[in-house]
Amino acid sequence: MVSIDTVYQRVLMLANKEQRGYITPQEFNLIANHVQMEIFDQYFHDIKQIEKTDGSNQEFSDVLTMLYEKTGIFEIEHGNSWMVTNMSASSSGYMGMPIDMYKIGTNRVGENQVELLNSKDYDAARTSLLTSPTLSRPIGYITENGLQVAIGQDTFAVPGDPKMNISYMRRPKKVEWAYVIVNDKPLYNSNITQDFELHASEETRLVYKILKLAGINLKAQEIVQVGQTLEVEKLQQEKN
Repeated sequence: MVSIDTVYQRVLMLANKEQRGYITPQEFNLIANHVQMEIFDQYFHDIKQIEKTDGSNQEFSDVLTMLYEKTGIFEIEHGNSWMVTNMSASSSGYMGMPIDMYKIGTNRVGENQVELLNSKDYDAARTSLLTSPTLSRPIGYITENGLQVAIGQDTFAVPGDPKMNISYMRRPKKVEWAYVIVNDKPLYNSNITQDFELHASEETRLVYKILKLAGINLKAQEIVQVGQTLEVEKLQQEKN
């Protein structure tokens, strides 16, 4: 968790608002949410690239461990009794997907993992005597209606069945530097604020990336340059 107020104050300090323009709370919140998702998305690109390398390489192994630590807090696993009230609406025979889902993980019926297929392979497997699903070998596919899981040629797992289980990676919560107006100025309100959910080590990266985009928004090239320079220095430090 990273304090959004700490990040905002650091951004304002580096931008030097008296000379280069003021970054309003509304502008900051918009940029902050964009940057949080940019960093979050990058975790999965980095994991994919590192996993292609030799797993015995200690240098890469350390980086991969850190990435798993950073993404671990967003992993969710729940049974279908929870999903009935915490998922998007679903049509008959389909299980609605989690509203906050970023990437789907492992799905199970009881102890049996559901093999997710595209619609063409799903239809072919379900109707074939040789490959038709069973309770011990369920198959499923995802459409705009949600997830359908077949446990027989014409038998489907029932949404709401407590034996159903889903794991997924959720999105970070939308951040907000909340405030009240006092003497025509925004005063920080910690009671309704939403901090960044990213790992504490991302505080500096958040500051530099937000500063860079804020400079673009203010059309202040010097702020953009400061943000870019600091961000590059941060990346170089991490590689050393």
